[in-house]
Amino acid sequence: MVRFDVTGMTCAACSARVQRAVEQIENAKQVNVNLLTNSMTVDIDIQKDKALIDQIIAAVEKAGYGAKVQKSKINSKNKKLDDETKKMICRFLISVVLLLPLMYVSMGHMMWNFPLPKFLNILHQNGICKTFVLGLYQAILSLVILIINKKFFVSGFKAILNKSPNMDTLVALGSGVSYLYSLFNLIPVIVLQFSNKIFVSEFVNKMPTVYFESAAMIVTLITLGKTLESFSKGKTTNALNALLELAPQKANVLRDGKEILIDVEDLKIGDVVVVKTGEAIPADAIIIEGTCSINESNLTGESIPCDKGEGAEVFASTLCVSGKILIKVNKVGSETAFGKIIQLVTDASSSKAPIAKASDKASAIFVPSVLVIAIITFAIWWLVKKDFLFAFNAAICVLVISCPCSLGLATPVSIMVGNGIAAKKGILFKSASSLEALSKIEVCVMDKTGTVTNGTPIVTDIVTTIDQKEFLSLAYSIEKNSAHPLAKSITNYCEEYFKNENFVQKKIENFVEKIGSGLEGTFENKILKCGNENFILENSNLENLSTEKKQEIQNQISNFAQDGKTPLLFAFDKSYIGMICVSDTEKETSKEAVLDLQKLKIETVLLTGDNEKTANAIANRVGIKKVFANVKPDQKEQIVAKLSRSKKVAMVGDGVNDAPSLKRAFVGIAVGKGTDVAIEAADVVLLKNDLLDVVKGIKISKAILKNIHQNLFWAFFYNVLCIPVAAGILSPWGIVLKPMYGALAMSLSSFCVVMNALRLNLFSFEKKSEKRIEKLEEKKSTQTQKNCCKRICEGQNVQIAKTEQTVQHEQSDNLSNIKNQNSTSGGILMKKTITIKGMMCEHCQKHVKDALEKIAGVSATVSHQAGTAIVESSNDVSDDELTKAVVDEGYEVVGIE
Repeated sequence: MVRFDVTGMTCAACSARVQRAVEQIENAKQVNVNLLTNSMTVDIDIQKDKALIDQIIAAVEKAGYGAKVQKSKINSKNKKLDDETKKMICRFLISVVLLLPLMYVSMGHMMWNFPLPKFLNILHQNGICKTFVLGLYQAILSLVILIINKKFFVSGFKAILNKSPNMDTLVALGSGVSYLYSLFNLIPVIVLQFSNKIFVSEFVNKMPTVYFESAAMIVTLITLGKTLESFSKGKTTNALNALLELAPQKANVLRDGKEILIDVEDLKIGDVVVVKTGEAIPADAIIIEGTCSINESNLTGESIPCDKGEGAEVFASTLCVSGKILIKVNKVGSETAFGKIIQLVTDASSSKAPIAKASDKASAIFVPSVLVIAIITFAIWWLVKKDFLFAFNAAICVLVISCPCSLGLATPVSIMVGNGIAAKKGILFKSASSLEALSKIEVCVMDKTGTVTNGTPIVTDIVTTIDQKEFLSLAYSIEKNSAHPLAKSITNYCEEYFKNENFVQKKIENFVEKIGSGLEGTFENKILKCGNENFILENSNLENLSTEKKQEIQNQISNFAQDGKTPLLFAFDKSYIGMICVSDTEKETSKEAVLDLQKLKIETVLLTGDNEKTANAIANRVGIKKVFANVKPDQKEQIVAKLSRSKKVAMVGDGVNDAPSLKRAFVGIAVGKGTDVAIEAADVVLLKNDLLDVVKGIKISKAILKNIHQNLFWAFFYNVLCIPVAAGILSPWGIVLKPMYGALAMSLSSFCVVMNALRLNLFSFEKKSEKRIEKLEEKKSTQTQKNCCKRICEGQNVQIAKTEQTVQHEQSDNLSNIKNQNSTSGGILMKKTITIKGMMCEHCQKHVKDALEKIAGVSATVSHQAGTAIVESSNDVSDDELTKAVVDEGYEVVGIE
């Protein structure tokens, strides 16, 4: 996908013209022109199709506009709209300054008999015809205003020459014709003045019909509307700019052993970067030295920092809360995880939703149709009323009241605002089409493992016929040889179980992993087996099992399976020795998400390769009514295809095996912690790996679509209503619209559309009862993203602040425990309170506590809220030793009592 900057577009007719010109080029696919951002995207490969890019640029230029390939910059926001707004404000202010004295004479003096300005009176008193003075005065002032706003005329007439009339054409014709007609009527006055026949003609003593003030007023009001529109456009990109501001601007790179501060844009793969406390990671990289605590909320939504050391991966735009590390860059710019997020948001904002097709078609013929209507209006009224001035007034009014811009902006402004809001919540739409499609889904199909559940099985039950330690020792020894996820969960449990003991792993020989069945090996020449029910009970010669005992075990297995647990059986030396049950538990929010989907009248379906009993147990717990179990990857795609025949289906998944079904679905939704393959195949990506974000995505999608409908209704309604009124259809009832009022209405119509889109910023994903919590989270997020380490820590951890009194109680309780412990071991020789500066979070608290307790005999109770550490010891520890322990961790000791 290649993005182009397009210059010269002023309205929907322009964007439609550019799109038609590029679509006529062979191999130029999925062309989308965005009036809001003055950009265009074309689905081509910039490396392979350089000749095609030149052809596209030539086609745009031939259509009367400019184009160039847009450079990708993820670390600086686009100032284009802001600069354009400043220029238009300047034009508008100068125009108003000149318009006021013009209106004073043309309306104030001539209609309400306001006194003439002194210099005009002097000219009149010196024998110069008053009509000539007033007419020339208006002609000069209005000409200056037209020159200041010459952009309308340059663009408008250039568009006519290129056979693509646009909004500027309508403005230029309306204002230009008014001025020329007025100047034409003033010519006799000028001729008589310079021929010294000043008062010969009665015509001279009577001011001819002129529209100088209308000509000037039209361009001034349109400039006002364009200024408001441009300002509002800038507001629509606020969400995207907020994301861009998270990207770091500078990086400390090691060059020849020295730290050099460079722009992030200049980073290269392989560079070694120094990152200190409070600094943002400038690129995706690997830690090669040091340890740190990283806040990754920008990418994952998880506000709790995670500790990382050598070999760990870090990502651009995440924040180093504490520590100092050296990182080796492996991805830069748009290739980083953060860069891809920005690209997704930008691409989605630049693409067009299917709903925009109607307005695109209307925009393509809008301006030519208005020109025809204006000509017909003039002809009809001149023939019917025989009144040239009335006919002329109506035709000019039709030209200046018509607004194609509102049609062109109706869809993209809503998509830009809504897409930015969704991105801030970790919901990424890959295109405007997927955004619209998500609002229409009727069925939500969910993968189980990693989507509805956490994806990490844990041990839930242990049943054994021998000593439990001996049983777990055998289980650990054989499972340690396998890379299966269930084996991993068992070894993790056993390692935790034996962590305080001198455990020695048994040596397993002749290890064999039988896919789909279990594991087998020998220990002390005795066979050790682990596996499913069939592998152990049916295919093993077990000497200690009677029929009744076997039935009892099978009943246990059945009961565990109904609870969603997977039992693994063990046999040693031809004897059944027990079972370990593991379970992949559902996420905390899965049940709430399913309930919310059902409230939205969306059917929920669970699709999994797991056994039927386990699948049904998980489905029952979260409230899903329909379940497909024992499904192979290729069958998943077939089931989604079958469901899609009658309803619009969304598929939510995270694994490689979900990719075909994600592609097949009406909307594919990938959770952010899923595989790259799944994310690539999906239409929507959830960064937070939370099913509730599916609900949020649907809600914002519906809100955006509703907003687009409102905008389109206003755009069509405005033009359908105003054009006939401007044409004089209500004149029999005495309602006649003046051109300047038409210009005012036209200037405000686009502004209204953009402001309506900005109402999406008021959209709340949360229920009313949750709004207060949501505001607190947003406040924390803002602090985390923009402030230094101190404020970052405050933002992350001040969830529900503990009072000082509570902290003191906790310290008191902990000290009591310490005293009790010390009383049994010889008593307390030392008790001191250390006042510490710089502790801001739980991590700081832990660092200080660990440092102090490394001193022999010391027990410490530390509170980052109170900024104190109370230490007791059975040994006499010096203040210097305590101070050194704290200072070495990077904190300041204020005093010791």
